[in-house]
Amino acid sequence: MSEKIVMFTDGGSRGNPGPAGIGIYVETLNKKYGECIGETTNNVAEYSALIYGLKKLKQLLGKDKTKEFEIECNLDSELIVKQMNHEYKIKDENVQKNFIEIWNLMLDFKNVIFKHIPREKNKVADSLVNQALDQKEKQRGLL
Repeated sequence: MSEKIVMFTDGGSRGNPGPAGIGIYVETLNKKYGECIGETTNNVAEYSALIYGLKKLKQLLGKDKTKEFEIECNLDSELIVKQMNHEYKIKDENVQKNFIEIWNLMLDFKNVIFKHIPREKNKVADSLVNQALDQKEKQRGLL
């Protein structure tokens, strides 16, 4: 029997492109992560959050244990979910690189599922993005 881990990820930028942040909430393990990732677009931020989350799970679970786990990734970005589920083609070269990185990370787990959820159901990850960006603006004296 495999164990299931439920993760919520979000990424966003203020301006598109603009200062960007990521938020990751691993509900099953009650772990939360949020950080700024520099200047980029919303889509890159969304992908970055997913990559960060999968890498963090690999680290938390231990490389030898990851194959026992199914990972449910919940995102409010319908575009990325459809790209990851092969419903949309990926034409942008940078996005293709992100897709390949995620694909390679997926090989470490028993199964990885991508689900589109409404924004209201992604409040924890979304708030982590905003906290990281607010903190950065405070440090720069903008708030």
